[in-house]
Amino acid sequence: MAQTARVPQKQLFGQPIGLYVLFFTEMWERFSYYGMRAILTLYLVSQTMGENPGLGWTNAEALSLYGWYTMLVYVMSIPGGIIADKVLGQKKTVLYGGILLVIGHGILAVEEMWAFYTGLLLIILGVGMLKPNISTMVGGLYKEGDIRRDKGFTIFYIGINVGAFLAGITVGTVGEFYGWHYGFGLAGIGMLLGLLVYVWGQKYLVNVGNLLSQEDRDSGASLGNLFSNLFKSRLQLMISLGLLVFSVYWMAVESVAYGLLFIFLTVVVALMMMVYQDLTSKIMKDRYVVMLLSFILVIVFWGAFEQAGGLMNIYAKDNTDRMLMGFEIPASWFQSANSFFIITLGTLIAGFWAKRRLKGKEASSLFKMAIGVLIMGLGFIFMVFASLQFQSEGSSAMYWLVLAYLFHTVGELCSSPVALSFITKLAPAKYASLMMGVYFAATGLGNKVAGVLGESASEAGEMSIFLGITIFTVIFAGIVLLMLKPLKRLTHGAEDNEREISEQEDYELGDPEVTK
Repeated sequence: MAQTARVPQKQLFGQPIGLYVLFFTEMWERFSYYGMRAILTLYLVSQTMGENPGLGWTNAEALSLYGWYTMLVYVMSIPGGIIADKVLGQKKTVLYGGILLVIGHGILAVEEMWAFYTGLLLIILGVGMLKPNISTMVGGLYKEGDIRRDKGFTIFYIGINVGAFLAGITVGTVGEFYGWHYGFGLAGIGMLLGLLVYVWGQKYLVNVGNLLSQEDRDSGASLGNLFSNLFKSRLQLMISLGLLVFSVYWMAVESVAYGLLFIFLTVVVALMMMVYQDLTSKIMKDRYVVMLLSFILVIVFWGAFEQAGGLMNIYAKDNTDRMLMGFEIPASWFQSANSFFIITLGTLIAGFWAKRRLKGKEASSLFKMAIGVLIMGLGFIFMVFASLQFQSEGSSAMYWLVLAYLFHTVGELCSSPVALSFITKLAPAKYASLMMGVYFAATGLGNKVAGVLGESASEAGEMSIFLGITIFTVIFAGIVLLMLKPLKRLTHGAEDNEREISEQEDYELGDPEVTK
């Protein structure tokens, strides 16, 4: 199917109507994912006997599975992106991913171990097909240089968190009070609603997410040709072989699972080098390098942030005084704190950055991402205080968790929606879905790092982990800020023309701040 010619899009509140279709689709998809995520580790560590039995795993075992699962969910975005670029197009790939998710969440409602692992596998495959491509479709709603792109991604991001907020409260309550598998089933119902919204809204997505024409697809090298070019570069071949030897050694001597992960990462590194070789201009190559460097920011951010569903979730259950006016607040409810703050603060923070840019102050995507890492890292100071209080009193107050989630949310709003938009600005068009897939794979690696850090808390202690995260993220963000100017030069002005376009389009849309 050829790419449909672009026609003017209907708008609602200054944004394409298609944005709101994707908003509600992703809202319900995130309801299902974060609902299951809110109760997963709690289900794993709950005792096998009692009114609401779990699997009785240790904290370390639960956090290990959590790390592997949340990593694979996002790593599968790479094949999901390839399928969209080369086979189905983004629109159909999102549809099939949604179907897999409905089936996967439904199977999790069955109280059998085969159903548990089968459901997790289907969710991994479904998210891998849906997540990168629906985000790329959001970017496709906007012309190059359109400042509404960042605002659109922020609106889209709020939709994600409306779903996540509802999930923590509803799925968490059902799971903790009525049965874990009832909670998993409720998450599946949410995904079904998202799928229905997506099918209904196809008429507003005519111009985005279609499979590129055969000519456009052929203009980019096939994956087979890309890897065949590996043998034409001695340096890249040596790097790839060195990584492969290390991976095989690790698999044979240390861990099969990690060895397979390292082999996969070797393939990804080789693929990224070959994509670089395939680019035809210096500007494209420089932007591509900056985009790859931004993935390091993504890994660091989510490696710290994703303590929320793992270590901090268990900390809330075991170490926090959750009594409020005679009612014990379920541990899973704290998973909604982040989403609540995003919903209430999202437009304020987006407006702050927009005004800062229009005043000519530093507001580049890389600057926002570095500031996001810094603020999020400082949030762990409150978890250090919580740990100190627990050591002296035997429990810690809830407000430490709430303050930590507040700082994490402000950091996330500075970093994550901007990172999504940044990828769509810098990624080569013929590799757009693949690059979004690599972005989510970087998110997945961050999730795995989070799991590893959480596991180590059983030996190092929670306070050491929280303090270590704070120190590392502050230093890392500082280094990125020092390197900001040379990194911005390599983007070759990808964001420089947004202010002019903003003022023109605000006038056309009747912005009172411009037209009064």
